[in-house]
Amino acid sequence: MKKSIDKQGVASLLKDGMTIMIGGFMATGAPEGLIDLLIENDIKGITLISTDTGYPEHGVSRLIAQKRVKKLYASHIGLNPETGAQMNSGELEVELVPQGTLAERIRAGGAGLGGVLTPTGLGTLVAEGKRTVEVDGETFLLETPLKADLALIRGSKVDTRGNVFYNKTTQNFNPIMATAAETVIVEAIELVEIGSIQPEAIHTLSLYVDHIYQKETS
Repeated sequence: MKKSIDKQGVASLLKDGMTIMIGGFMATGAPEGLIDLLIENDIKGITLISTDTGYPEHGVSRLIAQKRVKKLYASHIGLNPETGAQMNSGELEVELVPQGTLAERIRAGGAGLGGVLTPTGLGTLVAEGKRTVEVDGETFLLETPLKADLALIRGSKVDTRGNVFYNKTTQNFNPIMATAAETVIVEAIELVEIGSIQPEAIHTLSLYVDHIYQKETS
């Protein structure tokens, strides 16, 4: 199966109201070219799952600035004033999730689990409206899984079959997001032949990747 996809192919997969996971941490490892295409195709009403909303003008913050996001799941929004402003005005619904919990909720979505139990957030706003479960005399929050229609991730090296290597901290949430979406598009910084990435260096297996995109240069 040919996995390479151009910008028109990506556009055909996009629609308003999608739930989209986007990799990156403070825009490190973010698929900037794929974010460009969300903006170019005027996709609106997005439910966005991301570790954070980054710095202004980088990564997913550009979607926030253009008011393309209706609901956000994230662990940190403090470095992007626009996110806080939209949250306070009621334009943007924000569910703040502790970072470890966010990772486990995504992992649960990818693994087909019914959720995860964690003590993190008990007695805080995080716990409001959530079920609790007692195990051996200890109380835990039941955190439900997160899944998406589409995951947009970025790989430092991607082979033509779709195996992905992430360089250092660009890995962040990209690998787990690749397991928890109906469709996964990886933006390849460098596209290489099969066998160019050593097996032990593969972080995301090709079976999780539906499409490979390389940003087109003029």
